[in-house]
Amino acid sequence: MAAPADGPGAFSAAMAGLGRPVSRETLGRLEAFVATLNRWQKAINLVGPSTLPLVWERHVLDSAQLEPLIPPEARTLADLGTGAGFPGLVLAAMRPDLQVTLVEVDGRKAAFLGEAARQMALPVPPRIVVARIEAAPPSRADVVTARALAPLDQLLAWADRHRNDHAISLFHKGKGWQGELTQAMKSWDVSSQPLASATDRDAVILRIDAFARPDLRDR
Repeated sequence: MAAPADGPGAFSAAMAGLGRPVSRETLGRLEAFVATLNRWQKAINLVGPSTLPLVWERHVLDSAQLEPLIPPEARTLADLGTGAGFPGLVLAAMRPDLQVTLVEVDGRKAAFLGEAARQMALPVPPRIVVARIEAAPPSRADVVTARALAPLDQLLAWADRHRNDHAISLFHKGKGWQGELTQAMKSWDVSSQPLASATDRDAVILRIDAFARPDLRDR
């Protein structure tokens, strides 16, 4: 079957296929996000220009596929190096009960995130932290996310600062994920589960339920 054209309708159909129908209210918030992104993209480089015509699949759906993986009881989420708001702002729209923290060092991108959040009229406005991930105040989040940010070994070090004791981490990873996991396991004890990506057959969503440095595990 031919893939549907990119857009909110195709996105809604894809989410329904994942067992997560999207309400009109949520779709409206995401449309406001995309409209703001298109306006700001003319002034600052938020996403790769070649991906903009496919923004609903390449960025919105790629982010939204995390929503079914977030535990229903989760109340806080920290998105590290959020950039243009993927996946953090998408998940804030999909799970309006979450208090979302967006950590972004670039002041211009942080300004965009604030404007996008206002245009989306989110019930719980995200907390935007303009700082380096390793210097930002610990988030103590139930869920930690990161997309196209850094090798897994580095992500774990950053996530360790921003998670609580029972948190899960959800990381987008490309086709080299197995090598990254092997490398990370030289420094960390990791309990992980790779899940097929809905947007890229070579990519995975790496769910990490627990991790610790071996020398700290029993302290």
